[in-house]
Amino acid sequence: MKYNAHEYQEYCINYILKNKIAAIFLDCGLGKTSITLSAINELMYNRFEISKVLVVAPLRVAKLSWPDEIEKFDDFKNLSYSLVVGGLKARKEALEKEADIYIINRENLQWLIEKSGKAFDYDMVVLDELSSFKNWNSKRVKAFMKVRPKVKRVVGLTGTPSPNGLMDLFSQIKCLDMGERLGRFISQYRINYFRPGRMNGPIVYEYIPLKDAERRIYDKISDITISMRAMDHLKMPKLINTRYPVYMDGLEDELYEEMKEGFVLKYIDGREVTASNAAVLSGKLCQLSNGAIYTEDKEIIKIHDKKLDALEDIIESANGKPVLVAYWFAHDLERIEERLNKEKIPYERLKSNESIRRWNAGDVPVGLIHPASAGHGLNLQKGGNHLVWFGLTWSLELYQQTVARLYRQGQEEQTVVVQHIVNADTIDEDILKALTHKENTQNALIDAVKAKLQPKNGGLK
Repeated sequence: MKYNAHEYQEYCINYILKNKIAAIFLDCGLGKTSITLSAINELMYNRFEISKVLVVAPLRVAKLSWPDEIEKFDDFKNLSYSLVVGGLKARKEALEKEADIYIINRENLQWLIEKSGKAFDYDMVVLDELSSFKNWNSKRVKAFMKVRPKVKRVVGLTGTPSPNGLMDLFSQIKCLDMGERLGRFISQYRINYFRPGRMNGPIVYEYIPLKDAERRIYDKISDITISMRAMDHLKMPKLINTRYPVYMDGLEDELYEEMKEGFVLKYIDGREVTASNAAVLSGKLCQLSNGAIYTEDKEIIKIHDKKLDALEDIIESANGKPVLVAYWFAHDLERIEERLNKEKIPYERLKSNESIRRWNAGDVPVGLIHPASAGHGLNLQKGGNHLVWFGLTWSLELYQQTVARLYRQGQEEQTVVVQHIVNADTIDEDILKALTHKENTQNALIDAVKAKLQPKNGGLK
């Protein structure tokens, strides 16, 4: 198959060719992989500027997306690749192979740099899902910064550059430009763009952006960054977000308030659940809202079936059309499966290539998926257009990536429906509110560095 780039893809390809440092923020479905491969092919075989490329990606993306794209298009037949994943022996053998592109999962980047015994002689590095490098103190970031000066070209790819706010940008940009734009040290970044928020003595729990921080940060990184939204360049379905409210009553409500106010839940049979701090309390309240909670001994205490009843109603109202259900806790999955079995509703966990194939073939009425495994590189748009959030996540990145499994190019329905089962007056409402706030921050970033395409007869800007 010939690779026929869209106008916006040509823009991105040219941007990578012109800039030795490039941060490409593209929505899911816009073709980040094929764009980058096209630039690599040009740089390697037409311009002879590079000879060896390292791609660092999430495991599933490394194993499936990159090899699939290389083999899919005739234009990339020149490019040989070696997949550096799996056990130690397999990884070492992969590094010994002669190849143009070496593809490794992000978990093994530190091993490659510090323990593989191979020289880090890649003259171009692609960080696929740049947001995986948002923690400046992580081992993978520290390892990469040791070899970053050796690399001539770096490309960072992501659709969610600031999932938790502006603080996430520091480490990602530093991995690209070695601290030239936002500073070399996190302390310097905080002083320049933030003020302390919640504190306990000298310990700062939250940093709040200064009034002009967004504008100044975007100005600093605009020369190496472009962004595009799928809805601006693709024919996308309409995205409909709805809430399906449920309401606890009586003892259920009392138990929730007891946990919320006292950090302790004393159950009827004498068992006790405690939360040692606010973070643990948040998790416990999420569990209670979903209908069950873990004890200290990892036993499951069932509190209510409100969300299970709602899910059953939603599936029934779908009238046989496939429904994708996102859950968070293991006891959510256990109780969902128990209810579906009881009602004789066919379902399948989408955790293998075969189960994903069956979903996309329309053979799975109800697909169960965890957001952490539903993220990058997973295409589910062929199997349905209805996503139900049984339990929510605080992570904007996981939330957006899960929605994007259905809301993406190739979705054959005119609408994608995302339903959130929300327990009224609980932490569910706080999570949805927080996700909206984070999304607004991220949208501001994307808009600030958004690529502008001129009319076709005027070429690309």
